[in-house]
Amino acid sequence: MRLPRLTFGRSAIALASLLALIALLFAMRIWRDTRPQPSPDFASVRERYRSSEAQLLDRNGVLLQAQRLDLSRRRLGWVALDEISPALIDTLIKAEDRRFASHAGVDALAIAGAMRDRLLDRAYRGASTLQMQLVAQLDPALAASARRRGLLQKLRQMRAARSLARSWSRDEVLEAYLNQVSFRGETQGIAAASAQLFGKPASALNLAESRTLVALLPAPGAKAEAVARRSCAIGSLRGDDCDAQRALTFAALARPPAIALERSLAPHLARRLLREPGERLRSTLDARVQQLSLQALQNQLHSLVGERVRDGAAVVVDNASGDVLAYVGSAGPGSRAAQVDGARALRQAGSTLKPFLYGLAIEKGWLTAASLLDDSPVALAAGAGLYRPQNYEHDYQGLVSVRTALAGSLNIPAVRTLVLTGTEAFRERLHALGYVDGLTESGEFYGYSLALGSAEVSLLEQANAYRTLANGGRWSALRYRLDEETAPPRQAMSAQAAFIIRDILADRGARAVTFDLEGPLSTSYRAWVKTGTSKNLRDNWCIGGSARYTVAVWVGNFEGEPMRTVSGITGAAPAWREILDALETLAASPREPETPPPGLVHQRVRYAGALEPEREEWFTEGTQTALVAPAPGLAARARIVSPAAGSFIALDPDIPLPRQHLPLRAEPASADLSLRLDGRVVGNAARPRLWTPLPGPHRLDLVDAQGRVLDSVNFSVRTPN
Repeated sequence: MRLPRLTFGRSAIALASLLALIALLFAMRIWRDTRPQPSPDFASVRERYRSSEAQLLDRNGVLLQAQRLDLSRRRLGWVALDEISPALIDTLIKAEDRRFASHAGVDALAIAGAMRDRLLDRAYRGASTLQMQLVAQLDPALAASARRRGLLQKLRQMRAARSLARSWSRDEVLEAYLNQVSFRGETQGIAAASAQLFGKPASALNLAESRTLVALLPAPGAKAEAVARRSCAIGSLRGDDCDAQRALTFAALARPPAIALERSLAPHLARRLLREPGERLRSTLDARVQQLSLQALQNQLHSLVGERVRDGAAVVVDNASGDVLAYVGSAGPGSRAAQVDGARALRQAGSTLKPFLYGLAIEKGWLTAASLLDDSPVALAAGAGLYRPQNYEHDYQGLVSVRTALAGSLNIPAVRTLVLTGTEAFRERLHALGYVDGLTESGEFYGYSLALGSAEVSLLEQANAYRTLANGGRWSALRYRLDEETAPPRQAMSAQAAFIIRDILADRGARAVTFDLEGPLSTSYRAWVKTGTSKNLRDNWCIGGSARYTVAVWVGNFEGEPMRTVSGITGAAPAWREILDALETLAASPREPETPPPGLVHQRVRYAGALEPEREEWFTEGTQTALVAPAPGLAARARIVSPAAGSFIALDPDIPLPRQHLPLRAEPASADLSLRLDGRVVGNAARPRLWTPLPGPHRLDLVDAQGRVLDSVNFSVRTPN
C-alpha cells in the first residue's frame, strides 16, 4: 500500500520552527560545557602549508623547474587572495556562506533553517560557514567521518569557528580556505584545481569556470552530471545559459589530471637536488644561460635528424667559481630515453683526453710544444695481439710537432706519447683531474687505447677537467647550489703545462692540418677547444671555452646507436659555438689579456728542412730550443723492436731462471747507439743483448752518443702464479 505524500500547513511549519529553536537552545547549553578550541594564527597556517611540488630556482630566484615529490595529494604554491579571481570569491560566498560578511563564524539562522528543513523532510543545504569548513580542514579531529559528525563534534567545530572568526580577518579566512580546500580527486587548493581543470592560474578564472569549481565543493567525487546540475543551480541558470554551463563543466571534468603550468627547464638537475615537498632550492644555474643552452642544443639536434642523432646534453661552468650555470641533461625532441641524464651518463671520451696526455709529457719535460712526433703507421703489442691505431682521416703526416699533433687531433702521435708517459701515469693524471666515475680500472687494463679515449667519462667530468686548464691547472669541485661550500682548489697539473695546452687548443693555424681555418671552432675572440668522436660514431664531444666560461656539449644516442656521418665539427661543435658566443655577448666586463705564469719562455723556433713554419713557441723553462731537427743518420729511423712496447713477459716455472733470456734489440743495428735498461746501459745496439728477466715493470731506452732518447718502451715481467 502506497502512503500518501505528507503536506505541511502553516501550523506544522511553525511547530517545526519551534522545535528547531528548542534544539538550538539545547545545543547552546551543551556548547557552554565543551572545551574551547585554540585557534591557530593565519601566519603559522600559511607557514606550515607545503606544496606537493618542490621548486628549483636559478641563482636570481627565477623558477627553473617544479618537481612533484608528494604523491598523496596535489598542491601547488600558496596563492594570495589578491591573486584569485574576484568571480570565484563572489561565487563561493553566494553558494557556501551567504551571510559570510555579517556572522561571527557561526550562522545561527542557517542552522535553524537546516534543522527545520530536516524536521519537515525537505531538501536542505548545509549550514557550515566558511570558518567552520576551514577549522575542519585545519584540525582532522573536527573533520566529518564516513558517518557524518556527531553532535558534540559539530558543536566543537562551531566553537572553533567562533574563535577563528575573532582572531582572523575575513580576507585571511577566504585565502586560507581556498588554499586548503579539496576539489576533485587528489587535488587540493585553488591553484592546483584551476591548473588541472582549466589550464590557467586562479587569477584568470571567469564566472562560468568559477561556478564549476564551487559546484565541486560539497561532493568533490560526484558524477559529472550532478556537478553540472549544481553549477547551473549556483547561477540560477536556465535554458541556453545552463546548457553552456553544463558543457563547460563536462569538458573540464573529462580532462586528464595533468598540470603543466610550471616551467620545465632543468628536470634532470631538479631530480638530482630536490628532496622535500614545498622545498624552494636556489641553484647556481642562470635561467638565461640555461634557456640559451637548451635552445642552441635543440636547434643543432633538429639539424641532425637526418644523421640519426636524437640526443644531446650541455654543461656551462663559470671558471672562477666552479658554478654550473647551465645543466641540460637531455634536449632531443625525438629522444627515446629523455629521462636519461646526459650530463652524468658515462660515455667513451674519444680524443678529448689528448690535451691532458700531452700536458703530462710537457710537465715532465719529456716533450715540448715544438717536439717532433712521428705520424706514421705503428703496431704495438697489446695482450696476445697488436694494436694498430689509425688517424680519423686514415692518412699520415709524417713528422709533426706536438702543437700540430694535438691541435689537429692526430691519433698516432698521441699513442706514441702514451708509450712515453706510460698508461698508469696517464690514468693517475686523469684521476687527479676528476675523471673518477668511469675510470675505475688500472692503466694496464685500458692499454694504449687510453690515449684515444677508450675510457668512459661524463660530461660534467669533462667540463671540470677543461675548466682546470683555464684555471692554471688548479682543480676544484663544481657547485650546483648557492649555499654549497667546496674545498679549496688543488694543483692537478702544472700551471706552465696548462697554459701551453690551452695555447695549442686556441691555435686555429695549427688546427688546419685536420680542420678548416674557418668553421664553428674558429671564434672572433680567444677561445680554446677540443672535439672528440668515439668508436663507431656513438659519441661526439666538443669542449672548451674562454677566460670566463667552459662549455661542454655531447651529442649521440642514449641507447648507444651509432650516428651516420657526424664529426666533431658537424655534431657538437655548432651548439658549442652558439652557446659560447651568446655567453661572451652577455658578459658585462671586457675581456682581459691572458697572462702567462712564471716559468715559461717564449722564443722563436725554426724547423730544419722546413718541416713546419718558423714561429714563436712557448717552452717550460729549461726545455727551450731555437732549432728543431730530426736525429741525424740512422738514428732518425732507429727504434726498439724487442721487447714490444707494453708487452708482458711471463717467466716459465719449469726452466731455471738463469737459462731464461729476453733479447733486447734495436733496428737498424748500430754501435753508435746504446740500449739503456732501467737507467743502466746494457751495451751498444750493434747486436741483440740477452737479458735475464727480473719480475716487475721495466723501461728500455735507445739513446744516441749525446744521450738523447730516440725510442723508449715500457714492459713488465711476471712471475708464474
